[in-house]
Amino acid sequence: MITASGVVERVLARFQGHTLRAGEVTYDMEKGVGGADRQVELTSPEGDVLYASHIELDSDLKAGVAVDLATRLSNGSSLMAATAVRRSEHVSELNYALFTPCAICDAEGNPKTPSIAIQAEKVVQDEDLRAILFRNATFRVGGVPMFWLPVFAVPDPTVDRASGLLIPIINYDEGRGVSVEMPYLHVVSPSEDWIVSPQINTRVAPFLNLQWRRRFMDGTVVARGGYTYAQSFGDFDLDGDGIAESNVDYGDRTSRSYILAYGKFDPAGPWRWGFTAERTSDKTLFDRYDVRDPYQDNGLYYGDQRRLISQLYAERQTARSYLSVAAFSIQSLRVAQFNDVTPALNVFEDDKTLPLVAPLVDARWEPSEAVLGGRLRLKASAVSLSRDAYVGAPVLRPEVIPAGSTDGFGGVDSRRVTLQGEWRRTFFSPSGIRYEPFVDARFDAYSVSDLPPMPGSEAENIITRGRATAGIDVSYPMIKRLSATSDLIIEPLAQFSISNKADLDPHIPIEDTQTFELDESSLFRTDRLPGYDFYEGGSRFTAGARATLRWDDIRKASLFVGRSMRSDDEDAFLTSIPDSPSRLYDPSGLASQTSDWVVQASFSPTDRFRGWGHATLDGSGDIRRAEAAVDGTWGRRNVATVSYIVDRSNPLGGPNNRNYEFVQLQGQQFVYGNWGVAVTGIADLERDLITRSEVGLLFDDDCFRFELGFRQDNTRVRPSGPSEGVYVRLNLATFGGTGYGRNSNR
Repeated sequence: MITASGVVERVLARFQGHTLRAGEVTYDMEKGVGGADRQVELTSPEGDVLYASHIELDSDLKAGVAVDLATRLSNGSSLMAATAVRRSEHVSELNYALFTPCAICDAEGNPKTPSIAIQAEKVVQDEDLRAILFRNATFRVGGVPMFWLPVFAVPDPTVDRASGLLIPIINYDEGRGVSVEMPYLHVVSPSEDWIVSPQINTRVAPFLNLQWRRRFMDGTVVARGGYTYAQSFGDFDLDGDGIAESNVDYGDRTSRSYILAYGKFDPAGPWRWGFTAERTSDKTLFDRYDVRDPYQDNGLYYGDQRRLISQLYAERQTARSYLSVAAFSIQSLRVAQFNDVTPALNVFEDDKTLPLVAPLVDARWEPSEAVLGGRLRLKASAVSLSRDAYVGAPVLRPEVIPAGSTDGFGGVDSRRVTLQGEWRRTFFSPSGIRYEPFVDARFDAYSVSDLPPMPGSEAENIITRGRATAGIDVSYPMIKRLSATSDLIIEPLAQFSISNKADLDPHIPIEDTQTFELDESSLFRTDRLPGYDFYEGGSRFTAGARATLRWDDIRKASLFVGRSMRSDDEDAFLTSIPDSPSRLYDPSGLASQTSDWVVQASFSPTDRFRGWGHATLDGSGDIRRAEAAVDGTWGRRNVATVSYIVDRSNPLGGPNNRNYEFVQLQGQQFVYGNWGVAVTGIADLERDLITRSEVGLLFDDDCFRFELGFRQDNTRVRPSGPSEGVYVRLNLATFGGTGYGRNSNR
C-alpha cells in the first residue's frame, strides 16, 4: 500500500493522461485499486473535471465509485450527484443527480441557482449508446420545478448531434389558430440527417415540413419541403357584399407543397458547380403556414424577396481567369395587383412573363504580365432569354409598344453576345497626384424575335453596336495630422472620358438594367448602369470629393459628394410607368446632362455606436432615393438599430407607382438582471401604417433565451389579411433552440 498526503498543498498525480489532485492519495499495488480523499479533483485528457470528497478507481480507470460528485464537462455543462458508480469503461451511474448546461457561479465566483436544471433520482451515462438517461426527472427553471417526466434522455457530451426531439416551435396566428411544430432530428450517419417537423394547427389542416442534409466528399446537398392536403384559408368575401369574412376556408381541398433545395460541390481543381431547386404550389403558402426563411441566397444567382429561383451552374476560377455557365428560371410570389376587399384575392405576377435564362455565360481574363506598362482585362458575356407571355414596359421601349390591346401577343425572345476589353495604367506625380488613363472597347450583337407587330417591324432583328472610350481618372489624396491620435484625409476625384454616341436601338429589350442605384462606387465607372442593354456614350466629366476624419484609432467619420455631367441628354433612359406607357420618368438619375448628386456618409464616434447614409438628389435638391441606418449597443447586451429607406424616383401618380418610404426599428433593453423587452417594428410612411410589429418579454442568460410576445402583421400581401398573434421563442444551451427565423428581407 502506497500513501501520499498533503499538509498545505494537495497531492498531485498523473496517469494515463489524467491529472489527480487530492488531500490524500492511496494505491493498493496488490489489488490495483487507488483511492483519494479530501478535495479530490480529477481532470481527463478531454478537459472534463470531476470533483468529489472521496473517489476509488481501478488501475485501468474502467470502474470506480465517488461520493459527493460534481463534474464540469468540457462543453460547459455541470453534473452533480450524491454518489456515483462507474460500472464499466463505458457506463456510469449517478444517484440523486442534478444536471445543468448553465453556469453555477456568477462572475465573482459565488454560487448561484442555474437558470435551467434537471434533477433526477438516477442518471446513467452510456458511452456506447452515446446518451445520458434520466429516471424520475424534474425540470427546474430558476430553481422552481416546472414539469416532471418518468424517463428522459439527452445526447452524451461527446456527441456532435443525435437523433431525438428538438425544441418545439409554438405561436398563434388568427388564420391557423394555435400552431405547435415539433421537429424530430434523425441522424442517419455522421454525414447525413433528416428533420421531420409536423405543424399542428387548431383551425386548419396540419402541415408537414421535412429537411434532408447530406455531406459528400466534395460538397453538400440540403433539401427542404412541405406538404398539406387542405382548402385555402384567409379573408374571403363569400357573400359578395364587399366585406371580407375573417379566417374562412375557401375552395376545394387539394395538395399544397413546396421544395427549397440546393447543392454546392467544390472538387479539387479550378471547377466547382451547384444547383438550386425552389418551387411552391401556392403563391401564398409561405405566408399562410409561416414557413421559415424561404428566400435564401444559396446559388450563383439570387432571387429576391418573394421570388424563387431554380438554377444549374458551373464555375471555373484561377488567379487570372474566371468562367461561369448557368441556366435558371424564376417563380414569382409578388403581387401585381392588390385587391381592395381582401388580400386573399390579390392578383400575382404571372410566371410566364418572367424569362427562362439558358444559358448565361460570363468570362474574364487578364494576362500575368503588364501590357504597355498597365493592366489589361478582357471580358465576354452571352445570354439567351425566352418568355411565354407578352411584357410591355419597362422591358420594351415605348417606341415598340403598340397602341391598344396586346392580348394574344407572345413573349419577346432575345439573345446577346458581348466582347469587351479594358486597359488602365497608374502614374503618380512628384506632388502625389494620381493619374490613371484608361481605354475601353466593347462590341454587342443582339438577336431579338417575336416583337409586337408594328408597321415596318421585322420578325427577327439582328442588331450590332460598338463603343470605344478613352479617358483619365485623377485623384489627389491629402492628409493632415491634427494631433497625435487624429488626422484628416481629403481626396478630390475627377474623371474625364470621351466615347462615340451610344447606339440604344429601341428594338433591344431592357432585361438587365431595370433596377439601378447610383452611388459612390458606380459614379466613376465606365459602365455605370448594371448589365449590358443600356450604356452611356459621348463625352463625360465626373467630379467628387471624399473627406475622412479619424481619431483615437476606433473613431471615424467620412463624407462623399459627387456628380457627373455629360455632353447630351439621353432620352432613352426615360422609362414608361406600367399603367400609362405614354408617361415617362427618369428612374436612373442619368437621363439629363447632369446626373443626380450622390451623397454618402458614415460615422462611428465610438466602438459601440455607428451609422451610415446614402442619398441621390436631383438638380433641384429633392431626394430621389435615400437610405440610412444607425445602430448602437449599451450596457452588456442592450442593442438597437433604426433604419430608414425612401424612393421618390417616380414623380408621376398612378396605381402602379412604386414609390415607398419605410422606417424599421429593432432592439432589446434589459430592465432587471436577465429580464428585458424586445421590440421590432416596420412603419410604411407612404400609407401611414405599421406594417409589422412585435413586442415581447425577454429572458436571456448564458445558456437560456426565452421570448414571449405579441406580434401584428398588416402587410398587404398577406393572404389572410391583418393578423395578430402570440409568439414563443426558446433557445437552450446543449438542447438547441426553436430555430425561429423571420422571412429574409433582402
